[in-house]
Amino acid sequence: MEIEIKTLDGEDAGKITLSDEIYGLEPRADIIQRVVRWQLAKRRAGTHKVKGRAEIARTGKKMYKQKGSGGARHGSMRANLFRGGGRSHGPVVRSHEHGLPKKVRVLGLKHALSAKAGSGSIMVLENAAAASPKTQGVEAQLAKLGLANALIISGDVVDTNFGLAARNIPNVDVLPIQGINVYDILRRHTLVLTKAAVAALEARFAAKVEA
Repeated sequence: MEIEIKTLDGEDAGKITLSDEIYGLEPRADIIQRVVRWQLAKRRAGTHKVKGRAEIARTGKKMYKQKGSGGARHGSMRANLFRGGGRSHGPVVRSHEHGLPKKVRVLGLKHALSAKAGSGSIMVLENAAAASPKTQGVEAQLAKLGLANALIISGDVVDTNFGLAARNIPNVDVLPIQGINVYDILRRHTLVLTKAAVAALEARFAAKVEA
């Protein structure tokens, strides 16, 4: 797949060939869904918790005698039946993380990239760098490119000025190549890769194939 390379000023900077093994697959929604679910599960804090009966600061003394009161039989005030009592089967602190094979994770990323390429929602920039950390200038450049909702993947390191300028722009995310992931690719309309990011992705997948 051949695609044009653009500069931040909207000018043509040649063409680049994207590998069909990475960007030319037929996207499978089930694989992408598995990876997204795995990502979101890892992000969950799992710190939600309520107090059980054993954790309530109340006396455990029997409220009144077992029989003869004319009412229901009760014991501790810490029972879940009473207001302020313990919660039955409530949430506890735990990890929501679950396993997912590495091959599925790699395939999910390829399918997400292929989905963007297949829908024409992918762009390649010569580089993502700014002369100054001014949001107004970068915002104007992105508007010229028609990027109102985009994920921009830079090289190994995000340019400091570009990163500072872009972080104030709504619906625009900037990540280094190490941070590329399926969820962020899908949540933005356009995927923008720099030439360095394209080369790094191809090297990354080639290394996994050799391994």
